Formats: sequence, structure tokens, C-alpha cells
Amino acid sequence: MVPVASLDRAQAAVAFGGGHGLFASLSALRILVDDLTVDDLTAIVTVADNGGSSGRLRREFDVLPPGDLRMALAALCGADDWGQTWAQVLQHRFAGEGEMKGHNLGNLLIVGLWELLGDHVQALDWVGRLLGAKGRVLPMALTPMDITAQVRGLAPDDPDALTSVRGQVEVATTDGVIESIALVPEDPAASPEAIAAIADADWIFIGPGSWFTSVLPHLMVPALREALVATDARIVVVLNLAEQAGETHGFGPADHLAVLAEHAPDLKVHTVLADRTHVGDHLADLQHVVDAYGAALAVDDVSLGDGTPRHDPAKLAAAYARIMAG
Repeated sequence: MVPVASLDRAQAAVAFGGGHGLFASLSALRILVDDLTVDDLTAIVTVADNGGSSGRLRREFDVLPPGDLRMALAALCGADDWGQTWAQVLQHRFAGEGEMKGHNLGNLLIVGLWELLGDHVQALDWVGRLLGAKGRVLPMALTPMDITAQVRGLAPDDPDALTSVRGQVEVATTDGVIESIALVPEDPAASPEAIAAIADADWIFIGPGSWFTSVLPHLMVPALREALVATDARIVVVLNLAEQAGETHGFGPADHLAVLAEHAPDLKVHTVLADRTHVGDHLADLQHVVDAYGAALAVDDVSLGDGTPRHDPAKLAAAYARIMAG
């Protein structure tokens, strides 16, 4: 691990994403908070989920889907007994056969505080204080939204025709090829706290995660995109370890980055981080796209190494620290 002495000062970091990808990134950044490399950590989380417990609570209470926010908070829990116990409590999913089956305790806690306090950000801050979280969690926007995608290959009589698909679950599991995404509504309100965090950041980490439903949606929120384009922070794009069935079937490392560039050509990327094993024979293609984006390429060992496409938080933390110190 790179010691803080190799940096001028501890750094402010912001991580974008959702689900398991953001969980891995935040788990890595939490290690850097413990090492004093990072002293201010904020997660800005996708809030477009329409499935599972989150979708049920969203429809019943007309609130933001809490699931990805819950996972981000769990990732920021400390490594001590208090933090790990509360992380398990937050992630606990009810079994049984009744109406509670499938709900997460953390989802219910978050929605309950939203009802009690009437403020999304304030409620998440209270949950973070309860958990002793090593950072702050903010929603991507303050109103529920849907992801829509233009998908090719769904019309049997015209394989090149584009079909509109709506909903996070539906987009993530489509049988076609996603060409582009958008949000409904097109201009959801971003939280002022999220805009301020971007402005104050030294480093911004985008990805890993479901590329079309967890990573790119942030760039579809006009206020967030404008803040990301204007920021002086150094932006690091963290590539996935594998293609994702339905969403990015057939994608290699260069394809992930090319799609990001298509959706956000004005984004100034400092570094692209890729796993050495995943890149394999695709290094030249990836380097070409990275060069076209005007970024640096960091190839490192960041996978868990157990045969699953998951990032190892400790390896990812070390890679982040090397990038930040360089």
C-alpha cells in the first residue's frame, strides 16, 4: 500500500456506480480511508432500479429505490466488530413466505427514515452515522427515474431495427444489442451535495459495474455531467473484468471504454484501470481507445482470482493508491 507521505495531502475521492461494482470500489476506497490516503469519501449512486425489494418499495411508497444506496452504505462500514455487524444487519434479507419475503432490512430502514425525515440526503446521513460509515452516500438524483435503451436485434423480421426498452431490469436482461441509453425524465434533479462533492474532489472513480444500468446513467443526468466535465478532479475509469450477459454480451475492455466515450465524448479521463488477466490479448485495442480518449492506461492485478469476474478490494485499493501517487 502506498503511504500517505507519498502524497502532498490526503485526498478527497468520489465514486460513481451502483450494485456490486460500486460495492467493490467503495470497499477499496474505505481501505484508503483507513490508511489516511483518502480523508473525504463520497459515493454517488445510481437510483433507477425497478426490480426486487427496491422495485417493490419504489412502487408502494413512491420513493427512490434504496437497494444500491444500501449496498454502498454497507461497503463503507468499518472493519471492526461494530462496522461488520451493522453491515450484516443492513444486508439481511428476510426469508419466509409472507409479504416480507425478499426485503432487505437496510432497505426498510432507509425508506422508514425517508418517510420520517422527508429528506433523502439527510436520512442517508443518519444511516451512515448509525453504521459508523467511512464516507457519505448520495443518490444520483432526487426523483425516481427509469432507464430506457435503444436495442438492436429484437425484431425478428428486421434485425437492424431499433426497439425501445424501458426499465433497469429489462435493459439489463435484454436479448438484443444496446446501442444507447437515456433517462425518463431526461433532466432529473441532482442533489446539491453531489454537485458540491464533485467540485471538491481530487479524484473521481467511475465504474466498475453494470455498464449501461449502473455506470453510464450518471452521465445522463445533465447537472452531474456538467459538473464532471467542469471538474478539476482526475477521473479514473475502472473497467469490468468480463462481459455481462444481456447487457454487454461480447464486449471486450476496449468496447466498454468506447461506449463510455460515445455517451460522454467531452469527459476528460485521467486514467483507465484494467485488469491484467482480463486484458490479455486485447491490450493493443484497449491502448488505441485509451490514447484516443487522451488518457493513461494502468494495467494491474485487481481481480479476486477465484474464477469469478469480481474485483479484489485489497488489490483494487493498492491499484488506486499507485494511480493517486503517480
